[in-house]
Amino acid sequence: MEMIGKRERLKKLWKKTIIKKHNIMEDNYFEEERYVRAQKRVKQIKGFYWHLFWYLIVNTFILVMAYNNSDSNEAFFTFGHFATAIFWGIGLLAHGMSLFGKNIIFSKDWEERKIKEIMDKDKFDY
Repeated sequence: MEMIGKRERLKKLWKKTIIKKHNIMEDNYFEEERYVRAQKRVKQIKGFYWHLFWYLIVNTFILVMAYNNSDSNEAFFTFGHFATAIFWGIGLLAHGMSLFGKNIIFSKDWEERKIKEIMDKDKFDY
């Protein structure tokens, strides 16, 4: 009789241990997943800042060279001198909006719907 009670207590203890280990592993998994997402986000932000840095450096160089090489009677404020800054600025603005602002075309909802669609499609392929 005492052996059965001891066995039951061991089973309960074992189940608690298994559940606790499972919860810890699950928590570690979610924590690692959060870390990976945060790391990816930091890389994206860093990429944007490098983009901004090179935009400023290159366009400053272009404008300084255009100013130094222009004649005194030639107009500095022409489209040709600022075309690179304008078009690259549009790209930089789009990069910034996709990272920090409201992404109109590829929003978070769109990503979630697309992931679900691909997962549903993938489920039936195997």
